[in-house]
Amino acid sequence: MNPMLIAIAGPLTGRTFALGSDPLILGRHGKIEIPDPFVSGEHCSISPEEGRFVLRDLESRSGTVLNDAAIQEGILTPGDQIGVGNCRFLFATGEPPGSQREDLLDSADYLAETTLERPAGAPDLAPAALAAALPAGAAAARAERELKALLQAIEDDLLSLRSTEALARRLFELVFTVSPAGRAALLVLDRSGELETAFHRDRQGATDSFPVSRTLLHKAVGEQVAILAEDVLRTPALGEAASVQAERLRSLLALPVLGPHGVLGLLYADLRQRGPRFDEGHLKFLGATCRLAARALGNVRRIEWLEGERRRLAAALERDMIGESPRMQEVYRRLARAAATVSTVLLRGESGTGKELAARALHQGSPRANRPFVAINCATLTEALLESELFGHEKGAFTGAVERKLGKLEVAHTGTLFLDEVAEMPPNLQAKLLRVLEEKELERIGGTRPIRVDVRVVAATHRDLEQAIRERTFRADLFHRLNVISLTLPALRERHEDIPLLARHFAARFSREQGRPVAGFSPEALACLTRYDWPGNIRELRNAIEGAVALGEGELIVPEDLPEAVLAACPSGLGPEASIPRFHGAVNEYKKRLIVDAVREAGGNIPRAAEILGFHPNALHRLITSLGLRDAIQG
Repeated sequence: MNPMLIAIAGPLTGRTFALGSDPLILGRHGKIEIPDPFVSGEHCSISPEEGRFVLRDLESRSGTVLNDAAIQEGILTPGDQIGVGNCRFLFATGEPPGSQREDLLDSADYLAETTLERPAGAPDLAPAALAAALPAGAAAARAERELKALLQAIEDDLLSLRSTEALARRLFELVFTVSPAGRAALLVLDRSGELETAFHRDRQGATDSFPVSRTLLHKAVGEQVAILAEDVLRTPALGEAASVQAERLRSLLALPVLGPHGVLGLLYADLRQRGPRFDEGHLKFLGATCRLAARALGNVRRIEWLEGERRRLAAALERDMIGESPRMQEVYRRLARAAATVSTVLLRGESGTGKELAARALHQGSPRANRPFVAINCATLTEALLESELFGHEKGAFTGAVERKLGKLEVAHTGTLFLDEVAEMPPNLQAKLLRVLEEKELERIGGTRPIRVDVRVVAATHRDLEQAIRERTFRADLFHRLNVISLTLPALRERHEDIPLLARHFAARFSREQGRPVAGFSPEALACLTRYDWPGNIRELRNAIEGAVALGEGELIVPEDLPEAVLAACPSGLGPEASIPRFHGAVNEYKKRLIVDAVREAGGNIPRAAEILGFHPNALHRLITSLGLRDAIQG
């Protein structure tokens, strides 16, 4: 396979760049030259390493985007999209899109001495017709039972498959078992009837591709007929070299795979060697097999489509779950392990750390990914409303209950229920939720019969549940039932190395949404962002960058575009080129003096100093860190 980059947006659109054994630099002065002033001279690189291709950002000003997420480093897989400035590239392997499919169809003329055609929906091509066609008698009755059992086994086998490639392999095994075919192909069509992909196999197991007659395909698909042709001569196509010899096929079969809404594909087989030929029995048996395969092909294509959608949704969720720090790498590993289980998960961490994103990632990575994901915030509703939302109610259960309502637990049946801020749930509802988790059944408000539910629960809270248990505001038995798998998401101040990555990601996102080009951040702005403690975590950072993109005026985000709280963390001494306004520098210096004086007055006691200043001790600790005063107060 030949790896390549295909430009799909920007001034290089339509150009293809091959990837070889040497690193490839993209940028204004790179091997792939990108004419964009917002792109760095050497912006990013793509390097082959141990059979994989690795994309790295080369400390560019505006960042490198992989599938809509800013990255420092990432491993490329076919279908990935890379954003560099105003250019977008598709990473692909093989031939450029479109050329490979055309090579699978042959425009040459095929002339057959004899041809047998039967409508693909003809009764004698139905599985039941094969058994009915057997002559009467005891031996025939036994053969009929065996044939019916064989056809049922074939259908069950085909329906158990989960990919088009696996289905093609099984069909080829049948073709070579029941017929003398030397080669076989399965051509899969898209909804418009055009060739989408193809699979090939010969009797020796080789998978080399070979062209199938375009005329034969159009006839079999367009007229929905199964074709058996004898002594077929291929004549060189118009434009082929004169040296190309005519090819003779002793026999071929072309059988449409006919679904309920049109033809899904074509099963093709031929033989070129002397010996047995295809006969009408092969046509009937493989025609019946194609009718069985139609349902299986429809199923696997839907499975593959759903899997593609699952990957797309998972990638979309990961756009805001960004981080390459050791803490986040551990979070990703634990999420992946927990997703594969059916166990209840308790997500802990401060507000704004991405607990709902983690819950969605758990769902999308689980076997329930194609089932409902239902979220409810336990802190935003009164007890009565929360009970109705969770458990549902019957018509007339209370004033205003004019019709039956399904609760979130029922809606999430076979899927995942996310309980955000579960610590805020009233004690009465905690007991009812515990019963659902233990018994797997619930009763609607006003209902008289239990309803079975199969729900995976993911709960989240920023509160200390152990303290809540001691204060008797949260049930210990419910805590232990929810705390099967516990995962704590780190605060942003605990992974400062991820702040530039997140900031560039949000800047690129809001730049696109607001239509205002932003090339990146000035060094001073990045220093301010990195020094700030972000008590509101990722949510606060996202809002700060959105405001900076909206209100900024230059191509770079500078300190004065940032919120006042962030400016207070800007380090002094950034050099003569620093763009921090004089006002904020003076304010920072005054804050430092006040804090140092208060700590000295309190004899080094931080809680006492916080009381003097009118702060919470945690807030004072954050200010001491962000203003770089640790050494000053310890000296």
